[in-house]
Amino acid sequence: MADGLIFGTLPATTRHLCVDMQRLFAADGPWPTPWMDRVLPVVESLVAHDPARTIFTRFIPPLKAEDMPGSWQRYYTRWEDKTRARLDPDYLDLVPSLARFVPPAQVVDKPVYSALAGRRLPMQLAAQSVDSLVISGSETDVCVLATVLAAVDHGFRVVIVEDGICSSSDPGHDALLGMYRQRFSQQIEIATADQLLQAWPDRC
Repeated sequence: MADGLIFGTLPATTRHLCVDMQRLFAADGPWPTPWMDRVLPVVESLVAHDPARTIFTRFIPPLKAEDMPGSWQRYYTRWEDKTRARLDPDYLDLVPSLARFVPPAQVVDKPVYSALAGRRLPMQLAAQSVDSLVISGSETDVCVLATVLAAVDHGFRVVIVEDGICSSSDPGHDALLGMYRQRFSQQIEIATADQLLQAWPDRC
């Protein structure tokens, strides 16, 4: 699979979906993604291109483990210190350099990995006739992964920002990029932020 925008320039019906760039996952946060700081300037450049076409997601843990179904209860029993009953609520905020873009950028909260779980965001995108998603954020092999595969299932054109995603696991990050290239060549494109900005129409 060749990298870059192999299916042409981005249409005006594109949105930038920035996944979980929160203080919770910052290098100094309680669930650290050590190299988030490295991709942050890249993400900022994409948001700054047209903040109104950016949607930020925030991963919001439950108040307590018992509030979640099934295996999520086991998950939050293991990570009880990350439930909202124990967590400083400021950690749920976007990192400050991105929070400054809201508004006009939007924020959508989610209780699970995928930004497209449930009906809220899919219905919002459908109402705006969005058919293409540029995806950045954290983490490559967890919430970004779940969001990318859900976007494929919904039929969106999906473009992953190669230098705008990050993980706490280098092997996981590398394995996912390899999988996308090998197995999803007709549904997922991988491009750098510079390639995207050169091919994205000016502000609406």
